[in-house]
Amino acid sequence: MLVVMKKNAAPEQIEAAVSAIENRGLTARPIPGGERVAICILHNRGAVDASLFMQLPAVKEVIPVTRPFKLVSRESQPFDTIVDVGGTPIGNGHLVVMAGPCAIESEAGALEIAQIVKERGAHIFRGGAFKPRTSPYAFQGLGEEGLKILAKVRAETGMAVVTEAIDHEVFDLVEHYADIVQIGARNMQNFSLLRRAGKSRKPVLLKRGMAATIEEWLMAAEYIMEGGNNQVILCERGVRTFASHSRNTLDLSAIPVVRQESHLPIIVDPSHAAGFRDQVVPLGRAAVAVGCHGLIVEVHNAPEKALSDGAQSLYPDQFLELCRQIEAISSVYKTATNY
Repeated sequence: MLVVMKKNAAPEQIEAAVSAIENRGLTARPIPGGERVAICILHNRGAVDASLFMQLPAVKEVIPVTRPFKLVSRESQPFDTIVDVGGTPIGNGHLVVMAGPCAIESEAGALEIAQIVKERGAHIFRGGAFKPRTSPYAFQGLGEEGLKILAKVRAETGMAVVTEAIDHEVFDLVEHYADIVQIGARNMQNFSLLRRAGKSRKPVLLKRGMAATIEEWLMAAEYIMEGGNNQVILCERGVRTFASHSRNTLDLSAIPVVRQESHLPIIVDPSHAAGFRDQVVPLGRAAVAVGCHGLIVEVHNAPEKALSDGAQSLYPDQFLELCRQIEAISSVYKTATNY
């Protein structure tokens, strides 16, 4: 349920409404907006009597929320969330590009790739310090050394950095170094990790699980927002199907559906969806055409020597062409939708 306050509601009236809700054993979560403050009622067991709150001073209306993902839903927040990362806005018409190697391999290599992607159009640098791999014998990342390299990339290039926290134990460490904490597809329903992310004050990039429905994905985001962190960025990265021509199947239909259901920004990872370099650029173009708020792409200056996912990493010139193409598509999209 959503208790919508009048536009001119005073802070003490909002606080009185919060107290009235919590005095009945419920959780009240104020959601400030451009023209109103709405208070979302959480942890109710069954329907709540709207008349209990309609007579409170400065309450405009009480609206039932039909979606199970209350805080994530557009029913509780009709306007788009914009996540600001070091001055780079993500969401609501801002097209952001995150790029870099799958894994941080060395300081010199990371700095070289960072400079390349920045010059060619990237806004945020991506790189894995901890790598959850299918094989225990594959390169698992440099750990904290990799995080320190990411911090140096930020210091020398001015780009914010995003990297993955693979479990609850390393979250504090990743949170300390990164500007955006990624929760990968394999951990989308790692609920202790989601609850820890909810306590963070850093933006969280939440990837869709390999076989997750859209509702399951949005409910995972709800865990983070319920914990108090409203800086959530969703990432579609393909789902597992019967197909063998690509690593996963990119669910482009998820983008307009998520944008209709949720106010959270959504970006797309065409690299992990494709698994093959020649599919990354066309999939990236398609994702922008259907309305995503950005891409996260793997780029390497020598993919044939990469320690992780070289086959899906773009060469620098391919990345430059992708950035040019998606900027043109984004301009058309904004004009056509008055977005």
